[in-house]
Amino acid sequence: MTADPAALTRRLTDLDSTVVSDALDGLGLPPGLGGLRPVWGAPRVVGRVRTVQLEEDPGDAPGPHLATTVIANAEAGDVIVMANDGRLDVSCWGGILSLGSVRRGVAGVIADGACRDVAEAEEHGLPVFARGVSPRTARGRLRQSSTGQQVRVGDVDVNEGDLVIADDSGVVFIPRDEADLVINAARQIQAREAAIAGDIRRGVPIDQAMHDARLAGSDTGNDDKESAR
Repeated sequence: MTADPAALTRRLTDLDSTVVSDALDGLGLPPGLGGLRPVWGAPRVVGRVRTVQLEEDPGDAPGPHLATTVIANAEAGDVIVMANDGRLDVSCWGGILSLGSVRRGVAGVIADGACRDVAEAEEHGLPVFARGVSPRTARGRLRQSSTGQQVRVGDVDVNEGDLVIADDSGVVFIPRDEADLVINAARQIQAREAAIAGDIRRGVPIDQAMHDARLAGSDTGNDDKESAR
């Protein structure tokens, strides 16, 4: 594995969530997730994961506000993942957190739940992906139970330091120890799809240019012809 997270992130800049999801699928790893959508615009986020686990606030004692310790120690390009079990009845991300994140150079936020203050996130230029929006405050309802630990988003286990791509098709998490393998597989898929699209543009019937064996890489005949032209 490439040790430098920044180098891995740079290798992801021309890949999208769909080819990476296909690569994960082909390697027997958890593929991408739907249902996490940008709450404004159509941003694309690539970066290193910083995790925050949330839980119900029993109201026994005040603690640090959600995600503030992670934001305060974030590095440029980090992506904060708020694990809140997909809850939509209460917000787990808001405008002041967005402002603090931008000041630290955070690349984006993935909230497995609801967020609020969407206009402020847009004003600050912070991409936020969430399952929904709610004006209801987290104060007295949620608390931060851990940071930097493994969390679960949908059916995917996510670790601090993993990589993430979020775009208009969904969100994919790339295990840090498998990053090189996944990126190489995704690039092969990307090349095959480009060859298929090129054939279709030249007039090859789609049922000839596009078939499962070719997409899976088990039939390389058309790709070989393409590279020979």
